[in-house]
Amino acid sequence: MKRVKLFAMSVGLVALAGFCPIPMVAAEDGQNARQVVDAMLTQERAAELHRNKYAYLSQERSDRTGGHLWTERVVETSAGKMRMLIAEDGQPLSGDRAAAERARLQGIAEHPDAFEKSSAALKNDERHAKEMLDLLPKAFLFENMRQEGEFVKIDFRPNPAYVTQSMEERVLHGMSGSLLVDQRVMRLRGIEGRLPEDVSIGFGLVATIKAGSNFDTTRERVYGTEWKTQTLDTDINGRAIFFKMIGRKEHAVHSDFKVVPDGISVADAVSMLEK
Repeated sequence: MKRVKLFAMSVGLVALAGFCPIPMVAAEDGQNARQVVDAMLTQERAAELHRNKYAYLSQERSDRTGGHLWTERVVETSAGKMRMLIAEDGQPLSGDRAAAERARLQGIAEHPDAFEKSSAALKNDERHAKEMLDLLPKAFLFENMRQEGEFVKIDFRPNPAYVTQSMEERVLHGMSGSLLVDQRVMRLRGIEGRLPEDVSIGFGLVATIKAGSNFDTTRERVYGTEWKTQTLDTDINGRAIFFKMIGRKEHAVHSDFKVVPDGISVADAVSMLEK
């Protein structure tokens, strides 16, 4: 799913008013919302065990594209995602640039080991997305479950009783947001979140993630019981140690999903992209 490329989450600081007891209605709402989230996570984990590989069309504007809108053909392989740039800012690549792109792909086909190593960062992004889903039931509280069209929307906020285990969890636990669940099949339709205030690590000396940093991703059912990332918007701002900027901005739309053979090789993926 995606990339999800930072499949990240959101939750804000909430002040509890005095010593007033929690109303029974609110307690029941939270319990029901938690049951829906638990059922959804069970389905997501089961689906993770049986995932097909896909080819699809991607339109992305991000730090990776230098702020340009790239249209790419993408083929998933066990070594990573193969990408072929076919247009920039709505214009097909020039002859020379298209030839250079094909030469780049041929180099990958001839040296797949190097490509696999360069894909490690992407695989880490996918691992982080899974870790975020795993973190949901431990680090967040759920409330305000309501119908939104054909889906159920559930808000989440930090569980004050949870002790974060890493710097990454510190950032995630500072966010607030909402989940969109297809209750008919108990699958995640979307998740959005935002940091309501700065999150500092090491009194700001190690890192500071700025308030307003946010993400929003939606998924669609593409084949059988499988869901894939349809849209992804990420805007993370901050500074890390030695005052180095740590920004991640991305807007991506994926479409035209087609199943490819599970054991597809890097060379076969290149051939598929070039057709």
